[in-house]
Amino acid sequence: MGIFDFVKSVGKKLGVVDEEPPAADELKKELDSHSLGTDKVDVVVEGDKVVLKGEVADQSAFEKAVVAVGNTLGISKVEAGELKVAAAEAKAPVFYTVQKGDNLWKIAEANYGKGKGAKYTMIFEANKPMLDDPDKIYPGQVLRIPDLAEA
Repeated sequence: MGIFDFVKSVGKKLGVVDEEPPAADELKKELDSHSLGTDKVDVVVEGDKVVLKGEVADQSAFEKAVVAVGNTLGISKVEAGELKVAAAEAKAPVFYTVQKGDNLWKIAEANYGKGKGAKYTMIFEANKPMLDDPDKIYPGQVLRIPDLAEA
């Protein structure tokens, strides 16, 4: 499903050196720590790009896997063309990069329409366990935006 862009200078620090990409085994450990069902996923680091290969159970796990490794300090791209979704119907994922001054309410209204800010809880739930508090988002962070039909 392509290559996804992230901000290299922001995200969770896994490695020893700032802005240097972490080793593949560190990223795999981080990915598996979220219990997304990524045991059949291999992680390869090529410079500041991560390549995900293997299989996940559904679209949600696919998108969460991309976001989990992409929001890591030192990673600027995630290539997921070889990451397959076991469920038959795979859709193009929707991601949003947090801007200065954003909050989940504003992001919900921007993606779902005016008056639908209360749907921010869907965005929060869709990004768990990577997000543990709806008020703790930061500029440059990439969030998964679920389809309203997932509600």
